[in-house]
Amino acid sequence: MLVTGTSGPGKSTLCARLATLLDVPYRELDGVHWGPTWTPRETFIEEVHALAAQPRWVSEWQCKAARPLLGARADLLVWLDLPFALTLGRLVRRTLRRRFRREVLWNENVEPPLATVFTDRDHVVRWAWRFHSTTGQRVHELEVARPELVVVRLRWPWEVEAWIRGSLAHATGARYSSRTSGS
Repeated sequence: MLVTGTSGPGKSTLCARLATLLDVPYRELDGVHWGPTWTPRETFIEEVHALAAQPRWVSEWQCKAARPLLGARADLLVWLDLPFALTLGRLVRRTLRRRFRREVLWNENVEPPLATVFTDRDHVVRWAWRFHSTTGQRVHELEVARPELVVVRLRWPWEVEAWIRGSLAHATGARYSSRTSGS
C-alpha cells in the first residue's frame, strides 16, 4: 500500500497509522533515504527492494528512485490531495517546530537554519511549492501503467478519517480504535 501527496499533507503520519491498524511493515522513506548530514544513503534502493518484496507493507510514494519499485508492487494507492493552502500551512508549522526545537530527524539530521528557505532551491518548503502540482500527473501515469491498481483520492482531513473508519475498515476487517487515531 502506498500513500502519496506533496510534502506536508500527512503521508508519514497516515502510513504509521495504517501500519499499526493493519499490522504491516512500515519504514519511513526519509529515514531510509537520508544519512548523516543529509547525504543520501548508499543502501537506500536495497532497503526499498527489501520492503517491497514483503507480501504486505505500507510506504510513502516519494523519492524518484523508489517510486517505480514501489509503484510496481503496490495493490492500493492513497492520494492525499488536500488543499495546497492547508498542506503548505502544515508544512511550514512542522518545519518551524522542528527547527526551533532542534528535533533530531533521521540519522541525527535536523532542519537547516530557517534562512535556507531563501537560499536553498531544494528547501522542503520551496520544494513543496515547486512540485505540488506534479503529484496528480504521477498518479495518472501510474493509473495508466497499472489499471488494476486501486486509487483512493482523499481531499480533506475528514475524508481521511472517514476512509479509515469506513471503507478501509470494511475492506480489511480492521477495527478502528483510539490507539490508531493518532491521539
